[in-house]
Amino acid sequence: MVGVAVLAFLLAAAIAVGPGDRLPVAAPAAVGMSAERLAAIDRVVSKGISGGGFPGAAVVVGRAGYSVYQRGYGRLGWTARSPEVDPETTVYDIASLTKVVGITTAAMLLFDAGQLDLDAPVQRYLPQFAGANKAKVTVRHLLTHHSGLPAGRILWRTAATPRAAKQMVLDTPLACAPGKCFVYSDLGADVLGWVIETISGQRLDVFLRQRVFEPLAMTDTRFTPPAAWKSRIAPTADVSRRGYEIRGEVHDENAHALGGVVGHAGLFSTAADLAIFAQMMLNRGTYNGVRLVADSTVALFTQRQAGPRALGWEMAEGVRGAGDYLSPSAYGHTGFTGTSMWIDPERQLFVILLSNRVYAPRARRPADVISNVRNDLADAAALALTDDPAFPVLAMPTAFRADTAKSWNRPVPRARRD
Repeated sequence: MVGVAVLAFLLAAAIAVGPGDRLPVAAPAAVGMSAERLAAIDRVVSKGISGGGFPGAAVVVGRAGYSVYQRGYGRLGWTARSPEVDPETTVYDIASLTKVVGITTAAMLLFDAGQLDLDAPVQRYLPQFAGANKAKVTVRHLLTHHSGLPAGRILWRTAATPRAAKQMVLDTPLACAPGKCFVYSDLGADVLGWVIETISGQRLDVFLRQRVFEPLAMTDTRFTPPAAWKSRIAPTADVSRRGYEIRGEVHDENAHALGGVVGHAGLFSTAADLAIFAQMMLNRGTYNGVRLVADSTVALFTQRQAGPRALGWEMAEGVRGAGDYLSPSAYGHTGFTGTSMWIDPERQLFVILLSNRVYAPRARRPADVISNVRNDLADAAALALTDDPAFPVLAMPTAFRADTAKSWNRPVPRARRD
């Protein structure tokens, strides 16, 4: 935690305030961080671009209520004509971050209101979720990915309409007994989204806009962005099954088949908007005078529940972008398109990375590139702390993962090629 001396210094430091309701900006030293160590982020992200993993990225690191590092790198696409990335205005398809920014937050709101019982069977709210053993699936199972539902189905190949795709999800048989196995499931997230819609009486996008994004002034976060945003949205596919470049439509084919407004993917946002959300979580449910959810609810949803999972969130265990130095209470999530957000309540720290690594990558193994960059980013932020007595200042590594780039351009085995 930030010490008394540092907080006193904060009061005396010159703090720049961002536009509107954005996080105020502070120099790293004002919140107990090293600017020199944070500068490693420049090198790491730039190597990801030059190594062909993604054409551009937006990064925000925040601590103790302030944005201390916010930068855009590269461009929305690979050509020199493509606009440069701006963390304030460049919009990314955040993919599975939808699961935490969207449906997990919605679940917190309904839980707060006494409308959602975590241990109630899903069928209480969604009777059409029927089939063998499904009566035993609870809301908690959906949030921890222990429902027994498989990871996904190829909905886009056979479903002619969003309604048909939804029915396919609801009819999907369980792959194991509820509570007995962990399977990260897009289908479970979709079911939870429909539970939220049933309870609230609103479509998911309307509920989140009215109850989360508007109160937090997250003006660039939504499903199905309007055509007016297109020039500042990072594309996610130059060639697609849809017969055109994907830009401003959800990249995930199943989410697209379901109409673009579902629980597992579909939200678009900026790094600056997500910084507001991350700070709200660090503030235990409040931001800029707005109380979104109770502090006890944030604490409950971000505690370890089963294995590496909290309720909706994943606990930091040195995998999927968490790096090696976040505290055991840190939680976060990643998105397939090249996004991640990690939040460390012990150190009042958050780290956000948005990229479009799925867009025509030049590297042979773009998944390895984004994995290395995510982990390096989290490590650089954590290693930049200088004031935490529980976290002594450690030597910086002689080389980060991105510096060695060991696997980025090794030949891909034929079985792994698209």
